Amino acid sequence: MDKKDARIIFMGTPEIAKNVLEGLIQEGYQVIALICQADKPIGRKAIMTPPPTKLLALKHNILCLQPLKMKDCLQQVQQLNPDVIITCAYGKIVPQSFLDIPKLGCINLHGSLLPELRGAAPIQYALIQNKKRTGMTLMKMVKEMDAGEMYAKKVVNIDDDDNATTLFKKMGQAAEELILEALPKYLNGELVGVKQDENKVTFANLIKPDQEKLDLNLPCYEFLGWIKGLSYEPGGYVYLNNLKFKILKACYYSNLIQGSIGQIIKARKKDLIVQLKDGQIKLLEVHLEGKKMMDASSFLNGFHNLENIVLN
Repeated sequence: MDKKDARIIFMGTPEIAKNVLEGLIQEGYQVIALICQADKPIGRKAIMTPPPTKLLALKHNILCLQPLKMKDCLQQVQQLNPDVIITCAYGKIVPQSFLDIPKLGCINLHGSLLPELRGAAPIQYALIQNKKRTGMTLMKMVKEMDAGEMYAKKVVNIDDDDNATTLFKKMGQAAEELILEALPKYLNGELVGVKQDENKVTFANLIKPDQEKLDLNLPCYEFLGWIKGLSYEPGGYVYLNNLKFKILKACYYSNLIQGSIGQIIKARKKDLIVQLKDGQIKLLEVHLEGKKMMDASSFLNGFHNLENIVLN
């Protein structure tokens, strides 16, 4: 099937999905509709803001559907008669009634090298688990979460200074490249699905608000993994003098044990050093409640007498 003939419905909401949609549009694919989540209030003034994919779809006069419940647009999707539905970070479970609609099935771009890290937060957990590489998997959508046959993969290397913000950008680019490489073959029936090895399945469940509080009892490298996985948004935090204190970037400093867990060992010049159970880390970028995000040096210029205070 020629790409100009394939009727595509795209399902995706955030920036990473926008990359994929933009690639499909620029390559001349016939995207007949976008399904994304509802507009949400953003910022202190709670301004209702459309998802990135919606803004792009409207720019290209693509029909945009934002159902509160999937069944609300089921009939409309059936009438649109798509050949294939492509999803990437839509954010909701797609019911079987939708999976049965397209002639060529539904395919999903999942943010891990399956069968590792099935679930809602694979990119974050790749960092939390201090992996050296991850990637995108193009897979068949089935009722069970992220369990379908795999069609193609693209590996993404994780650098030491990556966090969720930078890795999402890399993954968005990888997702766009992967769909543009694989989709022509998929439409022509040239891709063979490979079953996932159930013995190698791991999960990356949605990160809940209470998990954003960093666990100071973790070893240094596990603690640093959580910082990376949560940065820059929403940002992992501890408490400093009863104020929420986000640690947005940090690095390993030493294996010394010089104080209690969470104690600020040094707070001078550019060094903001915190004791953990198996060593010390150096804070590089922080955000104290009520203040702006800043590097450690700027923070220390405005806050003194921090040494020996214990974070909790």
